[in-house]
Amino acid sequence: MENKSVNELDIIELTRELGKKLQKEESYLKLQLARQAADDDSDLQKLINEFDIKRTEISEEASKSEDEQNSERVQSLNRELRKVYAKIMTNERMINYNNAKDEYDVLFNRINSIIQQSSDGEDPETADYTPSCSGSCATCGGCG
Repeated sequence: MENKSVNELDIIELTRELGKKLQKEESYLKLQLARQAADDDSDLQKLINEFDIKRTEISEEASKSEDEQNSERVQSLNRELRKVYAKIMTNERMINYNNAKDEYDVLFNRINSIIQQSSDGEDPETADYTPSCSGSCATCGGCG
């Protein structure tokens, strides 16, 4: 190990302790259980695999020159992709996973925000995460 200062080693140890506490947090445990349930759902995994194949096919078709592209095929693949995506997103285990992920992301964003603000000189006692809504759920970590 390099020659580290005592303070730096203390910070690393505190970070490791934070990691241990985080892994005992209820939202983390719920996320792990939801992830495992989704991973164990063979129907869901087949849909995800099908989605990935369709996405690859679309990418391959779209990367062809304009003369070689088959726009009808791209449109057909896009329709198929949307159908598979809808099935994935209505799967109960995927819904549970997404809900657990959203809940965990709020906690994780709060932790990151406090650390970031503290490193920027803010008071660690008052630094916190304030979720904001852009109106697009696609880029959202969840409502706080």
